[in-house]
Amino acid sequence: MAIRRTQFERLRQKTREGENQERLRQETREEEMGERLNDAAVMGDAETHLRDAAVKGDAATLKRLIREDPLVLAKVSLNCQDKNPLHIAASLGHEEFVQEILEVNGEMCLARDRLGRNPLHLAAIHGRVTVLQQLIRAKPLAAREKVAGGGTVLHLCVKYNQLEALKFLLQTIKDDEFVNLKDGDGMTVLHLAICDEQNKTIKYLLDDKKVDVNATNANGNTALDLLHEEANSEIAKYLKDAGAERAKKDIAGSDWLSRKRETLMVVASLIATMAFQAGVSPAGGVWQDDSLPGAEPHTAGKAVMAYKHPRYYRNFIRTNTVAFVSSLSTILFLISGLPFRHRFFMWALMVIMWLTISAIATAYGISIAIVTPKDHRKQLSHVIETAVTVWCGVMALLLLGNTMRLANRWLKRRGIDLFKKVRHRNRDVQPQTNHNQENLQQIHCS
Repeated sequence: MAIRRTQFERLRQKTREGENQERLRQETREEEMGERLNDAAVMGDAETHLRDAAVKGDAATLKRLIREDPLVLAKVSLNCQDKNPLHIAASLGHEEFVQEILEVNGEMCLARDRLGRNPLHLAAIHGRVTVLQQLIRAKPLAAREKVAGGGTVLHLCVKYNQLEALKFLLQTIKDDEFVNLKDGDGMTVLHLAICDEQNKTIKYLLDDKKVDVNATNANGNTALDLLHEEANSEIAKYLKDAGAERAKKDIAGSDWLSRKRETLMVVASLIATMAFQAGVSPAGGVWQDDSLPGAEPHTAGKAVMAYKHPRYYRNFIRTNTVAFVSSLSTILFLISGLPFRHRFFMWALMVIMWLTISAIATAYGISIAIVTPKDHRKQLSHVIETAVTVWCGVMALLLLGNTMRLANRWLKRRGIDLFKKVRHRNRDVQPQTNHNQENLQQIHCS
């Protein structure tokens, strides 16, 4: 009995010890929570004071807060979800305040707001050149950081029309590639300046030899492609003097040549196959055996058409051979690897293909005439005449259209544009009519 009482006392004592330990842990957690809340309140006050000082540029308040807590800037940076005091001071141009922060915590130069901008970006947006100098001296890497859209600090200078900030950055950062960096849309600072029609910025960039005037954006456009020459002929002249070229026409011409090359290859291959098949198996077939004594002479394996219709057969062989050889020649030219980059060569190959198609069409007509019975040839002749007439009309239209186009291009190179003159003549008539109406109104009023 005494043993059981002793065991019970020990168990109760252990239970009390466990309860005490649990109570102690709970009290410790409550104390820690209280300390955190107190620190948060204190930190909130410090952050508020820092922000107020940053807005006012109050360097004295900043120094006092740092003396009270040397880690106050680091704590604010960790808790900050958007702009920190350096963002605010840099955007407002408070040089002394910025310098004081940089001496204590230079890493704040790399802190980003919710739009991915660091203090140097905001200083550039607001044209704070002196602050830019301070920030770059403290943290050169900050100038290389890109914003959320992929743009650099130079893009921000052009976007917000801060030419002096742009000049300072390009003179300070000695990097040939920096000025040609692109944003998320593949736009360089020159592209942006062209789109915003910032003539002073454009002229300054064109004077910089490091600027790539023929850089293309995501759509394959150069700066000259983006410029409206009629509205800004002066800038167009500057661009051309700097060596700027258009990319759209080159790309379009390259695509045109590529498409034509592929089309010609397919058509030539098909016609070569057709001509070969027609040559080895002409209409009417071939003799299966030699002629018997006393019968019409012929030889096995020879074309029946050659014996029955020798004149038609000769014409058939001529046209079919022309189609076969010309199509093979076209294929050979296309696969030879010769640089057929000029449109003239492609036009020449297209003309050859017109002749090839005409030849294979003629061979088809001869074959149909041979295999058609005599009773139906009269009716067939009308169909063939109609088809030949339509075909000649189509060829004539193609020849006329291409001749007019080539002639118009030839005249344009010599400064003659008939269509443009007609449009200008119509435009000149309208102002004269309006002027006459104004005179009539003045007469009625008087």
